[in-house]
Amino acid sequence: MKKNILKNDGVQSLIASLICIVLGMLIGFIVLLFINPSGAGEAIVTVMKNFLTYSKPATQMKYLGNTLVKTAPLLMCSLSILFAYKVGLFNIGAAGQYCAGVGLALYAALGWHAPWWVCLLAAMAAGALLGAISGLLKAYCNVNEVISGIMLNWITLYLVNMLLTLVKEETSPYTAHISSVNPGALLPTLGLGALFTNNQYVTIAIPLAILMAFVVWIVLDKTRFGYELRATGSNKNAAKYCGMAEKRNIIVTLIIGGALAGMGAALLYLTGFEQWNCSTAAVPAMGFNGIAAAFLGGLHPVGSILASFFIQHITIGGAYVDKTMYCAQISDLISAIIIYLCGFVLFMKHVMNTGIAKNEAKAAAKLAAKSEEKGGDQ
Repeated sequence: MKKNILKNDGVQSLIASLICIVLGMLIGFIVLLFINPSGAGEAIVTVMKNFLTYSKPATQMKYLGNTLVKTAPLLMCSLSILFAYKVGLFNIGAAGQYCAGVGLALYAALGWHAPWWVCLLAAMAAGALLGAISGLLKAYCNVNEVISGIMLNWITLYLVNMLLTLVKEETSPYTAHISSVNPGALLPTLGLGALFTNNQYVTIAIPLAILMAFVVWIVLDKTRFGYELRATGSNKNAAKYCGMAEKRNIIVTLIIGGALAGMGAALLYLTGFEQWNCSTAAVPAMGFNGIAAAFLGGLHPVGSILASFFIQHITIGGAYVDKTMYCAQISDLISAIIIYLCGFVLFMKHVMNTGIAKNEAKAAAKLAAKSEEKGGDQ
């Protein structure tokens, strides 16, 4: 029998991701039709165009740079979710770990006047510490990492708000500008900004995030350490029987996942692109969107690069929708629908595998029937 290309995991991930994207756009279009049918088509096209809405190439490059700036932290959160999931853990605490990274990165920059690399390491340490707490609770107290992660998300948010009030502007709830207080804490651009019409926010964050994606891929798929982690996720009892330290692997996995999420926060806030609002009442969505990016990317680090860019592309693209025809929240609604559908990638792959298995069973049955007929004729 010929080898079915649809059985290839990479092909399945690509097809499933495309199906989810198309479904998300279709549902978003239907919602727009209900709200205001006259501008629905233009609105959904605008979401997909994003920076291409502008006519001048220089302006397009500038706003492409802004999209890439927001892609870097999303990719890191995606890698955090992916790394833990490969080991059988669901690191929903990535949102809190990201938040902790924001807190320590900004405090190190504005309070300690530390250089950028110290701020980056501080953010990673903060995320790793939060991951370690969930890991210890999971390994030694059998506390589900989802429960501990959700609780720590909110605890961390309010602790970060309290910490960053010490370095905020006097007349607003936002933290001070790094560029005016401690320019040395800004990530270096190494000339990358010049490629995007002198966009000062385009820094080494983008190549660093991509590099980390390949590092995660190599660690998980090409090293003994990664094999032990994946074996622990598949069956921790079997891993323990084989001499693997399953408790240590659980803790180390969540520490690494936390460090990746914390690093993502630093890769955004140390560019000066955003300031933290010290009265923030909701956990940053970046950590949760990382879940969608991980699954849309087929739970593969390289796929997560493309998925993170796409999700950030449509999220920012939604801001260009005509506000005279639709309310300001419509961009968030369309983006949320598409991101939500991204979570069905694994389900789509299951449907494809089920269909392939049924077709192969039918083909095998027909082949067996023909063999019996030939045997009877002889």
